[in-house]
Amino acid sequence: MARKTHHVVPNPSGGWSVKKGGASRASKTFDKKQDATNYARETSQNQKSELVIHRKDGTIQRTASHGKDPIPPRDRDTHKK
Repeated sequence: MARKTHHVVPNPSGGWSVKKGGASRASKTFDKKQDATNYARETSQNQKSELVIHRKDGTIQRTASHGKDPIPPRDRDTHKK
């Protein structure tokens, strides 16, 4: 099963867009990257998806998992006693 994702990407017309993974159209577009990131983070948390924030050149700057991560980080104790 593919993970759900939301991306903050540079908009060719200027500003920053928030797109759902695999979508051709943006959900919403913002002038500032921080505004787009805030909106995308809230949406990603509500929909329990992976958030992918891109740089101006399109490369990935950082990610955040807000859903059920199939490969959790090793430092996270997943087995509570």
